[in-house]
Amino acid sequence: MDTFSTALDAVQRLAPEGPLALARPQRVAAAATWFVDRFPGDVLYAVKANPSPWVLQALYASGVTHFDVASEVEARLVRDMFPDATICFMHPVKSRRAIRVAYGELGVRVFVLDSVEELEKILAETNGAKDLTLIVRLAVSNEGSSMPLTSKFGTTGHDALELLRLARAATEEDLGVSFHVGSQCMRPTAFRAALADVARLIVRAGVTVDIVDVGGGFPSIYPGMTPPPMMDYVTEIERAFDSMPVTYNCRLWCEPGRALVAEAGSIVARVELRKGNALYLNDGAYGNLFDATHVKWPYPVAHVPASGTPSASRLIPFSFYGPTCDSMDAMVGPFHLPADIAEGDWIEIGMLGAYGTAMATKFNGFGDTETVMVSDRPWPSMFDDVAPAREQTATITRLSRSRDING
Repeated sequence: MDTFSTALDAVQRLAPEGPLALARPQRVAAAATWFVDRFPGDVLYAVKANPSPWVLQALYASGVTHFDVASEVEARLVRDMFPDATICFMHPVKSRRAIRVAYGELGVRVFVLDSVEELEKILAETNGAKDLTLIVRLAVSNEGSSMPLTSKFGTTGHDALELLRLARAATEEDLGVSFHVGSQCMRPTAFRAALADVARLIVRAGVTVDIVDVGGGFPSIYPGMTPPPMMDYVTEIERAFDSMPVTYNCRLWCEPGRALVAEAGSIVARVELRKGNALYLNDGAYGNLFDATHVKWPYPVAHVPASGTPSASRLIPFSFYGPTCDSMDAMVGPFHLPADIAEGDWIEIGMLGAYGTAMATKFNGFGDTETVMVSDRPWPSMFDDVAPAREQTATITRLSRSRDING
């Protein structure tokens, strides 16, 4: 994969016809190192956020060796790349074939479920295996998240109690609980509240729990959406976990997706036409900009002028339209760009390392995207507040030795 210094460098040297995906594996490594060093448990990467090989390689090299998969395809991808990785099938509803292949061919032993029917399916397709780690997904409040995820998965109340007891009886290995506080959670206390709810269910069910999985929801920075420091989330989780009614050797898991990869990617799209304050791009909702269209978050943008000379014009709000003939292929924004932006100019749309290229289709004959690496870091980071813990430890060690030597 070619490497360039910036988006401008890439478009000037490549003159691409379609959009460019800019990959920054160094930002994946920074985020992964932060989580591995600071989260007091195992870090599972949610592969759905971005299954690109460059992402998975950067994560694995940085110490993330557990992967949250939702399909046979994702499980096979991880197993082919990393034979010794721990693969966790965290989709609460799986096909029978997917369960069978995951267990029998790919060595998967961790399965999530949120219904008695799914538990029966897992047991049937693994021939009643006793070496399963079963994770019961519980429904918790998503208050404080920018994208609630409560309507599709998760069990609660009497159903949750019954399922916890049945799952505990079904395996001789580990029983776990999991939940999701919602995507882009802006309140660290949401994890504390969720863990308190889960603790009450464990007590009522009267079961021994070996794993507590706090799921995803760890946020990234977008214009107008600046979360608290990431360490605040870890602190709330650790304090709440320490007070839970679980055994001393109970393990803590998390499943970040967006937080690990959002900062690591962006999309560069060309302006094909300008109509007033509407810009028609060569990428859109059916390509790499699904979230920019449907989630309607204010993604950061930067002008990449065709001339190579930065514009001195004031910034004004624009809306975007994608290249397809579908009227829904539209991004309302507002996206603030120079007033003199014109056809042939490029726009870098940031924070799309998560749910960017992973969401692309070939609708209407569009969607081909070339991926290149870049070495810059144009967007704010959740992982700039402190140096990596291993660096801090090394610094403390050096200072201690210096004091010893110098008296």
